[in-house]
Amino acid sequence: MKKLLITLTAIFIFIACKNEPEIKDYATLSGKITNSTSKELKIINRQNQLVKTLVINEDGSFNDTLKVDNGVYSLTDGNEYAALYLENNFDITVTLDTQSFDESLTFTGNGSDGSSYLAKKMLLQEQTFNDINDIYVLEKPEFLNDLEKKKADFTNLKEQYKNLDSTFMAEDHKDTEGLFNFLASRYDQMAKVAKLKGTPSPKFVNYENYKGGTTSLDDLKGKYVYVDVWATWCGPCKREIPYLKKVENEFHDKNIEFVSISVDKKGAYEAWKKMIVDEKLGGIQLFAGDDLEFITGYGIEGIPRFILIDDKGNIVNPDAPRPSNPALKDLFNSLNI
Repeated sequence: MKKLLITLTAIFIFIACKNEPEIKDYATLSGKITNSTSKELKIINRQNQLVKTLVINEDGSFNDTLKVDNGVYSLTDGNEYAALYLENNFDITVTLDTQSFDESLTFTGNGSDGSSYLAKKMLLQEQTFNDINDIYVLEKPEFLNDLEKKKADFTNLKEQYKNLDSTFMAEDHKDTEGLFNFLASRYDQMAKVAKLKGTPSPKFVNYENYKGGTTSLDDLKGKYVYVDVWATWCGPCKREIPYLKKVENEFHDKNIEFVSISVDKKGAYEAWKKMIVDEKLGGIQLFAGDDLEFITGYGIEGIPRFILIDDKGNIVNPDAPRPSNPALKDLFNSLNI
């Protein structure tokens, strides 16, 4: 009997071990992309280092594995990106349509909750900060009160995901706090910028034009002017290039000029000219050089910065929507451009 019990115990242990799910030392990412604009997806870590390149098949599907440290990564097709949370043993399926990237993005499968949370947070950020500059016209007490209400929306979203990794959520909380503290700290500067609406625009005078000669803001009176302040070293600036090209193409025969002003230092002058050629940049390409009067007039502290000026030289929006933001076309159409 004792031998029988030992034998039965061994069998039960063997069966129990077989029924336990295998813990993998890698994560699996698979899915399908509709209207894919690229043949590959890149996984980037928070140090902006490439972790792995995933190949997209002809039908838009992909499937690959990668070893990761627990944390937040970026998945990018070169034009758009999504944040995702990865741990080894996760098996996540991604679906999206590049024509409505953030809105169509879904994550399912084992370990997908963290990525789903980040996707919803990204959408909330777009909705919340689409008109963020408008609240800088408020008096400071009203501004801070409005900011607290917006912050509460992020807290409410987080409450829907209580079982996520505690370290991940602590870092996410820190990021959100930092974002809202930053927005609050910019009030004095941004309130001045917001109040520029409707006033005569600061001017740029005789900036070098890539196509030859020089161009001044006064040369463009009679047309709306959409200004892109950028530099060759600026990653976010370069990410806007494909969207800017599309907007330029859509409005090329309308009453608007697209002006890109490089604030590169003189040492990057040749790099500026090379990028115009390599990226086939359109519009009016100008080099500011040492003359930053236009830049300081708008209180620009970071780039890219987009500005819309009307056909009389007055400021429509001193911090206009980026080309990647659908609100830009809405703005143009509302002005009958």
